[in-house]
Amino acid sequence: MIPSEIEIHPAAILEARKAYRWYLRRSAAAASRFQAAFEAALEQIAQSPERWPTYLHGTRYRLLRRFRFILVYRQRGDRLQVVAVAHGSRKPAYWKRRQFGDE
Repeated sequence: MIPSEIEIHPAAILEARKAYRWYLRRSAAAASRFQAAFEAALEQIAQSPERWPTYLHGTRYRLLRRFRFILVYRQRGDRLQVVAVAHGSRKPAYWKRRQFGDE
C-alpha cells in the first residue's frame, strides 16, 4: 500500500532544521545538499515504504546519503509517519515514546 500522506512529528521537524542549520554554518552548499537528500528520502519512502530496512519498535529507516542521519518512520494504514531525523551517533531509540495526535 502506498501512503496517501506523510506526517512528520514536530520533534523530527526540529531535528531536521537543527541539522540543516549546522550544515549551513559550515557551508551553504552542504546545507543545500542536506535539504535535497532529506527531500529525496521522503519521496523514496513515500513511493516504496517497505523497501527500506526494518529498525526498532516497529519502524523502518532510510539513510540520508552522504550524511550521518537517518529518517525513522512507520506506516499506519494509508499514512506514513516520520518519527525522527536521527544522527547516526545518537543513542538509539531516544524517539520511541513520540506519539502523533491520533494515538
